[in-house]
Amino acid sequence: MDLKTVCPDKLMDAETAIAKIKNGSRVFIGTGCGEPQHLIRTMVEDLSMQDIMVYQMLSWTFSDYVDNPRFLKRFSLKLFFISSSMRKAAFEGKIDYIPTYLSQIPRYFANQRIGLDVALIQVSPPDRHGYCSLGVSIDITLAGMQNARMVIAQVNPRMPRTWGDSVVHIDDIDYLVEYEEPLVEALPSIKNSEIASRIGFYVNQLVEDGATLQIGFGHLPYAILQQLTNKNDLGIHTQLITDGVLPLLEKKVITNRKKTLLPGRVVASLCMGSEKLYRYVDNNPMFYFRSSAFVNDPTVIARNDNLISISSALEVDLTGQVCSDSMGHLFYSGIGDQVDFLRGSAMSKGGFSIIAMPSTAQNGKVSRIVPHLSEGAGVATTRGDVNFVVTEYGIAELQGRSIYQRVMELAQIAHPKFREELIDVAKTRHYIFSDQLPPSQDDLIFIEGYKNRLTLKNGKAVEFRPLLPSDEFAYRNFFYSLQEKTIYFRFFYKMKLFSHEVVQKQWASVDYRKNMSMIGLVRRGGHQEIIAIGSYADESETQAEVAFVVREDFQGMGIASHLLADLERIAKENHFKSFSATVLRENTAMLHVFKKRYPNAQTTVSGGSDVTMHMDFDDAVEPGKTGDRKVPDANACACPDTGDKATGA
Repeated sequence: MDLKTVCPDKLMDAETAIAKIKNGSRVFIGTGCGEPQHLIRTMVEDLSMQDIMVYQMLSWTFSDYVDNPRFLKRFSLKLFFISSSMRKAAFEGKIDYIPTYLSQIPRYFANQRIGLDVALIQVSPPDRHGYCSLGVSIDITLAGMQNARMVIAQVNPRMPRTWGDSVVHIDDIDYLVEYEEPLVEALPSIKNSEIASRIGFYVNQLVEDGATLQIGFGHLPYAILQQLTNKNDLGIHTQLITDGVLPLLEKKVITNRKKTLLPGRVVASLCMGSEKLYRYVDNNPMFYFRSSAFVNDPTVIARNDNLISISSALEVDLTGQVCSDSMGHLFYSGIGDQVDFLRGSAMSKGGFSIIAMPSTAQNGKVSRIVPHLSEGAGVATTRGDVNFVVTEYGIAELQGRSIYQRVMELAQIAHPKFREELIDVAKTRHYIFSDQLPPSQDDLIFIEGYKNRLTLKNGKAVEFRPLLPSDEFAYRNFFYSLQEKTIYFRFFYKMKLFSHEVVQKQWASVDYRKNMSMIGLVRRGGHQEIIAIGSYADESETQAEVAFVVREDFQGMGIASHLLADLERIAKENHFKSFSATVLRENTAMLHVFKKRYPNAQTTVSGGSDVTMHMDFDDAVEPGKTGDRKVPDANACACPDTGDKATGA
């Protein structure tokens, strides 16, 4: 469409259009990479512009001017989010920050809580019907222009045409300025890639095939997305599209097929990245851009089943409070979409949220997991809203957990050098038991290789992983779920209590090398519960004593055999060559498990009720290779009592 022919009265140069703005006006400017750079520069360079109040979500171009005292006398910047380019100005008090949920900003424009006189936006050229596109910036830009008294648009042929609520007719624009220039490009800076990759490794464990993701902008979200290449049929419902999604789209990892809201579509509000990304979304019907009032509405978010929100934080305290927008008294970023998506994911069927962050800041000098938030730090996300917290040291699950459990979960994913200090402070505040052992100060990334999964014949999946200090309550619940006979087989006496002191004693020796405990977990509702545990403890440099217990409703399903093979593999890595076990003669099931894997096991019989078995790893037989080998009669065996290191099933 030729604008000179269709609407010559609206078409003008930038200087003429900007001159229409009166002094004292409240001016809205389009967001981030969609901001009209030419119009902004022209407005700043017009020295007659005085006392202009500017509202913007993400600001880039103004960062070129905020250090100029003359600019600051003429313009007052009010930002809903502080971009990296404006952070220094925020620290120096040169801009004003409006803390609010992103989903609510369009409402503020509509009800005149924030009144707007002028909107400066950027659009694509109109099609033959007169419709332009807001392209990569719909978020609050659509509401800004709809509620401003005057709209001035920079018409840029480089602006992509996007699908969704991005269409704007030229009749709704007061003045048009044709000006071609590259869009702002925003690519995350590459920081500590190893830490980011490790965080992504843990996030990967929480993301199931078919999940719908929300994820933000920055080097950490970019690294997390790179770790999801082994997933299938992921979907996207997010505020912001970045270059991080391109490899997953190209590899068909993101298909949007399993989405329950707008299947087949990537739903977003804006796009920030490279020219390659802008060309990818251009006229691409897969991308469905909507206002933040829709995309960030928690009730809309919740319509996506299995919605996983992935966001970041500056620090998390031991009770689970999250600060994401300030460093103490210094405003750093903004509330943005975090709370909207945390609450939306909590209402989503099968959904949950993840707070992902490095364990330290300032080159490792300070911990991001802290006894209490810094003075002046804002609580963007309450302790009641947090589900998972992930660092490069693991995953902490907080939802439904007590303060004691939260302290233990968070301490074990803190940087090792800060763990003991965190536990000590928690004791002084009576968050935890006074005799609580701190988590290991080792980097336990190696135990990730011990995690695995077994699918049972009934279709249930059992996940196996090492026992952690934060498992105390789950461990106790497991013990008290067992029948008296099972407990007797395990401990050789009718043990009635499994107290905190007993659990502490069990953990005191677990170093994941000489002493090891693996647990089996099954999902029940929205959480996991322990249904089996297998342990070994060193007896000598080359031999370890092994023990098992499996909950009755899961016995006879191969779980003990699976745990035995797991523990053997781990023990071999730690230079053990054999296992020993003490079993009650009447525990024929456990005897069968051992003889099936170690048909040449040496059995020592005494006049008591026990059998002691010695099992050489070199004699191990993999499942399915034992044939019809007959297991000796367990009733013919007996051995000396070995106390609570005994084995049961």
